[in-house]
Amino acid sequence: MATKAASAAECERFEQIPNIGKAMAEDFRQLGFVHPRELAGQDPLAHYQRMCRLSGQRQDPCVLDTYMAAVEFMQGGPAKAWWAFTAERKRRFPDL
Repeated sequence: MATKAASAAECERFEQIPNIGKAMAEDFRQLGFVHPRELAGQDPLAHYQRMCRLSGQRQDPCVLDTYMAAVEFMQGGPAKAWWAFTAERKRRFPDL
């Protein structure tokens, strides 16, 4: 199991980002990301929608919560559990 980073600056692998395991790291690679630092400034919703298209199925909304958590962390935010983003996702994207 990958050790989780305490800050974005420490991340060399996606699995070091809090909440990110092997499957989610593979999602990021499928989306075309090579390094965790590339997540900073990204639009989590756009990547969630793209992953739905790539997989040919609607992803669980918690995937978007996790993308939101990863992007915020890589922008220098504190490590938060993915479910800390659920209320924000429901407010911002009520149709998901």
